[in-house]
Amino acid sequence: MLKKLYPGCKWISSMAIHPKGDNLLVGTYEKRLIWFDLDLSTKPYQQLRIHNAAIRSVAFHLRYPLFASAGDDRSVIVSHGMVYNDLLQNPLIVPLRRLKNHEIVNDFSVFDTVFHPTQPWIFSSGADNTVRLYT
Repeated sequence: MLKKLYPGCKWISSMAIHPKGDNLLVGTYEKRLIWFDLDLSTKPYQQLRIHNAAIRSVAFHLRYPLFASAGDDRSVIVSHGMVYNDLLQNPLIVPLRRLKNHEIVNDFSVFDTVFHPTQPWIFSSGADNTVRLYT
């Protein structure tokens, strides 16, 4: 084991590693999106409370400075997450768009989200038996 991270939450639902490998995104059932800068600290760099219900999935795009989170509040939130090569400059995190098209079924909504490998498109799957593509 190289490093032990302390998110400060009880229930982690999902994790995604930045394509450069030095940042980690964690989604929790406690409605928090936690960003770790692995070069900076073992504690969270930033905690975002942008969902109104449990977060089920998080994802980074492989080419573009984008990340997304999906939750039980019917929404997929796409955010800008710029990581700089300069170690003295902190990552820039800006929520961009809330995509709210899935329905709630038995208190569940969006289960998973994934980016297209080359295009800035995002797919989401939900409890309403649909897979949606956002371009």
